[in-house]
Amino acid sequence: MPAQSAEPRVWGSKLAKSVETLVIDNQPLFLAALSTLLGAEPLSARVTTCSRTDAGLEIARSREVDLVFCEVRAVPMSGSEFVSLLAEELPGVPVILLGDGHDEVLLTEALTSPAAGFFTKDAGVDEFLVGVQAVLSGHRAIGASLMGRVLDRLTHQPGTESRRLGNQLSPTELEILVMIGHAESIPAIAASRGISHKTVRNHLAKIYRKLDLHGRTEAMLWAARTGLTSR
Repeated sequence: MPAQSAEPRVWGSKLAKSVETLVIDNQPLFLAALSTLLGAEPLSARVTTCSRTDAGLEIARSREVDLVFCEVRAVPMSGSEFVSLLAEELPGVPVILLGDGHDEVLLTEALTSPAAGFFTKDAGVDEFLVGVQAVLSGHRAIGASLMGRVLDRLTHQPGTESRRLGNQLSPTELEILVMIGHAESIPAIAASRGISHKTVRNHLAKIYRKLDLHGRTEAMLWAARTGLTSR
């Protein structure tokens, strides 16, 4: 899925330049393991680490950072709070939220945040690296375990109920949902409709609320499941 922000930095499996990464996590062993993984091929990233989101925010403010990894249960700001604040100050820096296996609910709820990636720490290495490169290419990435939770949530929503809820949308909201279903980004939607990015986000917030969805990933799947993407 296209990310809300982030300039493309990866083409195929080769990076355009050395990637400056920041990892925020309070588990020393995990920090060391993730730093080793990111520093090896194919990413060959330069990694800075810290254990707190306030320190991470200062690092991001003071130097060039291409990508941030942040634990969803980080302190003193949670991962979601950190993502929202960073998006306001440095909208071009994508963030991947990470959590333990039992944090799937928190990560799923964070789908409404500006984060560009969502993975549990037990994700497979290949899956994780593909997701990282997708984020660096300007897309959103979600781990398979989390996608399973999203799909399960939508599968248990009756089709007739889905169509009924869809009828609650205004014509503009419905058109924007169709575009989301086709994986169009916020800038693309804004440009095609001649409105601001903020207006698009306001429409999306109303769509999520009316359909009881947790972000663009669920909205994209909802649109596909109800046949909107066939328009």
